[in-house]
Amino acid sequence: MVSTRLARMQESATIKAANRASEMLKQGIDVINFNLGEPDFDTPGHICDAAADAMYRGETHYTPAAGIPELREAIAEKLRVENGLEAKTSNVLVTPGAKQAIFSIMMSVLGDGEEAILFDPAWVSYEACIRFAGAEPVWVPTDPENGFEPYDIGEYITDKTKMIVVNSPCNPTGGVYHKKILKSIADHAIDHDLLVLSDEIYEKITYEKEHISIGAMDGMQDRTITVNGFSKAYAMTGWRLGYVSAAPDIFKGLLKIQSNSVSGATTFVQFGGVAALEGTQKPVYDMVKEFHARRDILVDGLNSIGFKCHKPDGAFYVFADVSEFGDGDQITDQLLNEAHVSVTQGSSFGESGKQFIRLSYATSQQRIHEGLERIDDILG
Repeated sequence: MVSTRLARMQESATIKAANRASEMLKQGIDVINFNLGEPDFDTPGHICDAAADAMYRGETHYTPAAGIPELREAIAEKLRVENGLEAKTSNVLVTPGAKQAIFSIMMSVLGDGEEAILFDPAWVSYEACIRFAGAEPVWVPTDPENGFEPYDIGEYITDKTKMIVVNSPCNPTGGVYHKKILKSIADHAIDHDLLVLSDEIYEKITYEKEHISIGAMDGMQDRTITVNGFSKAYAMTGWRLGYVSAAPDIFKGLLKIQSNSVSGATTFVQFGGVAALEGTQKPVYDMVKEFHARRDILVDGLNSIGFKCHKPDGAFYVFADVSEFGDGDQITDQLLNEAHVSVTQGSSFGESGKQFIRLSYATSQQRIHEGLERIDDILG
């Protein structure tokens, strides 16, 4: 009774893992959750106030499908000033979440039989969206000893390749790409006339390395589709607010999909987005500072137990090699069933992740310490 295209898409592995932990919590079991792909902080008050004010003054009706002018202008200004992009308000599309933006991009630019390059490991929904569009993902290996940076990219480009997907900072690894790596990706894209989807949702959550937008590099302005949003930087996951900046022809296709599907992002939420970009950034800085401290606690603790992991340079995930104790799937089940610690198996993110697990440190320092003690009791 369902379409053949639906069979190409698997259930989200990260959501599935979170649901298993939720079921145990419902049974009264104290599960320490390292699955969360969202900040455990409240949305800053000035953002909530702006959205509430908009709602109560009557901003509860349809907006233009591309978004309210105030937000599109603020996004374009942000992209020009912070990211060095030649962004125009007319080419900014506001979406109900960055995930929806990525889905629309895949459906808009990929066709049957075409290929899109993913760096292994990669966020689970990229592959699902690529397959749903009728295209095939092609996995390029990365180096765990060097920030999970990709290598031998050119060997995986064929006459069917249409797009390269870049996610820096990266989910699940926390890797932040050096300029030389981005330059290599850009050179391949230019030489083979490829598009690049640059998912920059974690751009503000970085530590030792600086985030660089590949779309700002020479020759990349018109071939880069930049995706971002408010979920991670401003703790607004439930608000479902993202955006895309793309060349005019691609923008028109994305707008066509949005107009005929979700219509647009929630009206009063968009006014919250304006406040996020134009208001104080102190809550972002404070959140990142706390994430930095948690990262160090978690990585040091995991390494002392016997896992192998480097300190990630961005996002709020640790991708830990657990091969000294078993494969990632086995350890994931063991930790949940015996230690009541919920993590995500690395195999969810690609073939290379089989010996890894992903842990999110979007939880308190106290719970991180307690989780490490439980893990050590089982495996140490």
